[in-house]
Amino acid sequence: MDKPYGLLAELTYSCPLQCGYCSNPLQLDDYRDELSTEEWKRVFSEAADLGVLQLHLSGGEPLQRHDIVELVQHANQLGLYTNLITSGLGLSTRRAEQLRAAGLDHVQLSIQADDQALSDQIAVTSSFERKRVAAGLIKKLGWPLTLNVVLHRQNIDRIGGILDMAEAMEADRVELANTQYAGWAGPNQAELLPTRDQLEGAEAVVQAARERIGDRIDIIYVIPDYYSKYPKPCMDGWASRQFTVVPNGEALPCPAAHELARGLNLPPATVREHSLEWIWTESPLFQQYRGDAWMPDPCRSCDRKEIDFGGCRCQAFALTGDAARTDPVCHLSPDHGLVEAAVAAANDPQRPKDGPLIPRAKVGRTKRAVGATPGKTAGTPVQLSRTVLKGT
Repeated sequence: MDKPYGLLAELTYSCPLQCGYCSNPLQLDDYRDELSTEEWKRVFSEAADLGVLQLHLSGGEPLQRHDIVELVQHANQLGLYTNLITSGLGLSTRRAEQLRAAGLDHVQLSIQADDQALSDQIAVTSSFERKRVAAGLIKKLGWPLTLNVVLHRQNIDRIGGILDMAEAMEADRVELANTQYAGWAGPNQAELLPTRDQLEGAEAVVQAARERIGDRIDIIYVIPDYYSKYPKPCMDGWASRQFTVVPNGEALPCPAAHELARGLNLPPATVREHSLEWIWTESPLFQQYRGDAWMPDPCRSCDRKEIDFGGCRCQAFALTGDAARTDPVCHLSPDHGLVEAAVAAANDPQRPKDGPLIPRAKVGRTKRAVGATPGKTAGTPVQLSRTVLKGT
């Protein structure tokens, strides 16, 4: 494809939850100067002109944006399919009805666990009951409901109860995805990576649930990269089908590319300076790992290079410091020992009992005055309320 079909708009990194597996960047304060309402509308319009069909509204917690209804309405008028990815915190009846009237098409609700104490512990926020209420409201208003569940060492043994809860919530789809070790999950990897026994148990439970539930719920189950022989086809290739715009207007080829983009020492691709058309077709960042010319061996001579595209560039960068190396998950990678060591540590019978996670930091927002120059704040930054802040 020479045009993207999906845009992930990370509207804000403010979030009421502090999940230790969050994929948001560690340097959250660098993203407080958020795009204004009009800037986001322009981005959506340019995305539609570029060929984008699906708009995913995320964060942080997108409901923290007071203009969320206006943004959804604008996207709907452009003919974009809109999907809200939310913790559910802040989805009041009034806000939900406004979003429904504005044309929001779909809602993805994050779930941490089926047990209240564990769920609130993982989220570092009392949120379990509010998520249950949000799920009921979503179904009442007639939206398709997807439950997003990030699996890891501390909740994967609850997968049966999570699927039971999905049935009770009348979810249409459940995405059970093991943690990717980007953002806050990176420094928490040792406490998040499950054991082989946990994975085998989870797979058996998922298979039994699929047989029992049938086609009433679409259950997606994704195992951890670290236990795979080959890497996954990350994003179907670098800057191939989808892209991300983060709160300060920087465009990324994938949601986890914050650190990689800065590590490449390339000029940032920002919507405050360039059109989406230019970013997609000409920016050095988006061109960097397209195709296969950049590939080293063993990728270059591998018959899987058009299947997995060399794996995840962000994972290669995080583990080796060089985004152009073969993804260490691949058993053919010269750096595969890094992954083997992590797996061995996770399965060490002498390993201490699960310890605490480093919680994701909270971050405020910078409110832009009307008429402010793009890229600059006007006057004194105003700290907005953090009563509603992330979930995925």
